[in-house]
Amino acid sequence: MTALRNTYDRLDHLILRFMQTYAATFLRLALAITFIWFGALKVWQVSPVAELVAQTVYWVPAWFFVPFLGVWEIAVGLGLLFRLALRLTLLFFFMQMAGTFLVLIIHPGLSFQNGNPLLLTVLGEFVVKNLVLLTAGLVIGSTVQRADQRAASIRNTP
Repeated sequence: MTALRNTYDRLDHLILRFMQTYAATFLRLALAITFIWFGALKVWQVSPVAELVAQTVYWVPAWFFVPFLGVWEIAVGLGLLFRLALRLTLLFFFMQMAGTFLVLIIHPGLSFQNGNPLLLTVLGEFVVKNLVLLTAGLVIGSTVQRADQRAASIRNTP
């Protein structure tokens, strides 16, 4: 039984070490791919949410705003993918994500069943799940080192 326990503990340690080493990177890459993909759909004018976006941000012409948002999302995705200006990329990420919640305010009839904020429609669920994406952005943001910390870690590397 001890040998089985030792094998389990070694496997558990390897899995945990793998997750600690790569989870934030995989999360960043998953967000990058998602943003590039969704943005490209808007730029190519084949996004299934283009009409919703246009109706939500109705004060800006749809012909301009939907492709603009697509370019914005592609830029965020590329910033995440290549870790370019990650703080600025994450600022743009959070701004875009905050904008998605406008649907709940501007279109409550489409977001909630019978006006009840606890009973989401499919669209409401689509929007509320963005809380998970926001949290993913926080996790990625927690991996960004300040310049002085980065310099100190470089100096202390053998």
